[in-house]
Amino acid sequence: MLRVGVISDTHGLLRPEVVQRLAGCDAILHAGDIGGPHVLDALRGIAPVYAVRGNNDGAWDGALPESLRITLGGTVFFVIHRRADISPAADAAAIVVFGHSHQYSEKIENGRLWLNPGSCGPRRFGREASMALLWIEDNQYRSQKIVIQPETRK
Repeated sequence: MLRVGVISDTHGLLRPEVVQRLAGCDAILHAGDIGGPHVLDALRGIAPVYAVRGNNDGAWDGALPESLRITLGGTVFFVIHRRADISPAADAAAIVVFGHSHQYSEKIENGRLWLNPGSCGPRRFGREASMALLWIEDNQYRSQKIVIQPETRK
């Protein structure tokens, strides 16, 4: 069984709680607004990372694609930052991952999963910090929303 961590909108902040939840993942998908190469470097220490450029990413991200089509565990993913920018390349995907809104959403439309893991970076717009985990086996998947509760500091 393949375990995939799905995150977006870290905006330069990789929370320890997110790192804990990603531990043991076989792959990590990041749907943009990463916030700097230090985030990707830290994520690569956990698992292979597949990331796209977000609208707030800067000059450092020149090597990142605007969208990405990848197959993990026999399941085709399409990753992009803004859902509004979806291209026909997403048509073959079983799972479309996007970010930008900082709002978790998970819907089946036209036989495919549309997944926005929300934002697991700085809290904005009064929304909770969140991410998703996917388990994939035999072209079937199970998903789980993870609400990130900040550590209590003493």
